[in-house]
Amino acid sequence: MPQVSTNGIRLSYQRSGQGEPVLFIMGSGAAGHVWTVHQTPAAIRAGYQAIVFDNRGSGGSDAPDGKYSLADMVADTKGLIEALDLGPCRIVGYSMGAMIAQELAIEAPHLVRSAVLMAARARADIMRQAMQESEQLMRESGIRLPPKYEAVRTVLEMLSPTSLNDDATIRSWLDILELTGSGGNTADGQAWVSQDGDRREALRTITVPCRAIAFADDLICPPHLVSEVADAIPGCDFVEIPDAGHLGHLERPAEVNAAITEFLDKY
Repeated sequence: MPQVSTNGIRLSYQRSGQGEPVLFIMGSGAAGHVWTVHQTPAAIRAGYQAIVFDNRGSGGSDAPDGKYSLADMVADTKGLIEALDLGPCRIVGYSMGAMIAQELAIEAPHLVRSAVLMAARARADIMRQAMQESEQLMRESGIRLPPKYEAVRTVLEMLSPTSLNDDATIRSWLDILELTGSGGNTADGQAWVSQDGDRREALRTITVPCRAIAFADDLICPPHLVSEVADAIPGCDFVEIPDAGHLGHLERPAEVNAAITEFLDKY
């Protein structure tokens, strides 16, 4: 994958397809190529050029030591858009990637044409804050759980009951996650990427078209937090995907892809 230098680091990226650009921003713990399983092929079929990249600390991008901030990730992405001369471009962000996209729309609207915000939130409630703090404590301790245990923990946290109760489906997920180590190639620094307080007032300043997509069974970013984002951003619409956990873009790709491309075509 080619690289660009931005914000003092190198980011690996990949372009595919022809047409107007769509930048896909991945969440924490995964490299950009995850988008290429389902989402970028659908965008390319719809006539767009898809750009994916590895956030700092993942895949082929640099992984500097220390704790990363949301501001770091936003500056990285802003530099990538400028270096590749993509702006203003359509953006699809997932989880941490949605937080990055939101901040870009606030800080640099000239670079954002429209944004799809999947598993987005404007704040962390008590449960989500506790989940992040426990993850940070685990990272700081240096403990690495056995891959088999980590795979089970991940599916319980990330998938819907529909998938968990389907023997064939869940066996495939467990095998894949155990084999890959469930994100073991991601730098610990990403565990500290979080929003600063409640961003709903800041979201009200966004002027570009947005769509917020929630997954009905998402434990990491439940629909009530996603709906707060949709309510705060002027004109933002809201789509909820049923039978989907936090990995809804992989669990229910057809429904997710339809929601993405329909919005991209509109804006």
